[in-house]
Amino acid sequence: MPYVTVTALSHPGLMREHNEDSLAVGPWTLCATVTENPQTLGFPLGTPLVVAVADGIGGQPAGEVASSLVVRHLASLGTTLDSEQAVKDALNVCNRSVYAAADGDPHLTAMGTTVAGVVVLERDLLVFNVGDSRVLDVTSRHEMLHRLTVDDNPPLQPGRRTTSVLTQALGGAPSFTAISPHVSTRPLSTGERYLVCTDGLTDPVQEDRLDAVLRSSDGGRAAFALWKSAIDAGGPDNITLALISVVD
Repeated sequence: MPYVTVTALSHPGLMREHNEDSLAVGPWTLCATVTENPQTLGFPLGTPLVVAVADGIGGQPAGEVASSLVVRHLASLGTTLDSEQAVKDALNVCNRSVYAAADGDPHLTAMGTTVAGVVVLERDLLVFNVGDSRVLDVTSRHEMLHRLTVDDNPPLQPGRRTTSVLTQALGGAPSFTAISPHVSTRPLSTGERYLVCTDGLTDPVQEDRLDAVLRSSDGGRAAFALWKSAIDAGGPDNITLALISVVD
């Protein structure tokens, strides 16, 4: 019977004092923690399984509070996320919850977070994001990594590969701002692999390096090599990733 494995880690990197990333894998969450050693969990294929990362917005207060709140909401709603509309509704709930928490505490004003992830269904994969955390298809049928999410960034200036500017996030503004989540559906088959990650991985490490790592290794070995690539590139930001495999 097919099943799903998820190998994940979260680390502050080399330049940030603490980790503002959070992670949800099914009902479990990792929030503002350090896990250099990848952890692997297995799940039967069938019940909706959510895997999501959230990256607290740097330079604004309490990014770790916002990211933690979002992944905890998604983890609690996970088994109900069986359609694109259910995912959109959940992300709108998360957005309102971030603003509601900030309204209750002046120290949290304008806190915000990105989010990206998947919901693994029996025959389909729901892909979602708000902000610039990403989901990548790493299945070997593609010549290179295939990005499934849409970065919420303005157009890049000539010569620039990355930007920290966001055009939308969950929270992140002094007063409530609605979001338009990116949600899509694709068919799911055994043998497929997906990478869910924050920009602490994709900003310093170019896609050809990510592709080389993922074509040469899998599971914990691949997750560790991805983390090491970001560290070798200076580790300028928090690094959180989850490698998802559909196994027969």
